[in-house]
Amino acid sequence: MLNKDEKLKLASYVLVSGYRERVLTILNEKGYMTPKYIAKHCNVRINHISKTLKELKTNGLIFCINEEARKGRLYHITPSGYEVLKLIPKLKEME
Repeated sequence: MLNKDEKLKLASYVLVSGYRERVLTILNEKGYMTPKYIAKHCNVRINHISKTLKELKTNGLIFCINEEARKGRLYHITPSGYEVLKLIPKLKEME
């Protein structure tokens, strides 16, 4: 479980990239998704989605349930990712 400072730091990290925010939001709304479908729903090229997924995964905001798969990897938001996502509207109000 993240403490308040860690959540704020990660929320700020997500906010500085529209891609990160969109990917996290779509995973929260749709559940498990492949990079191809994330790209389609976010209207972003797959190479940008792949980089964004790696960044979010490295920070513990999403996870891949079938890491061994070469194609069709499924990603899902983590509890920490959900907590961070809930903070974003509050941070946007402060801008």
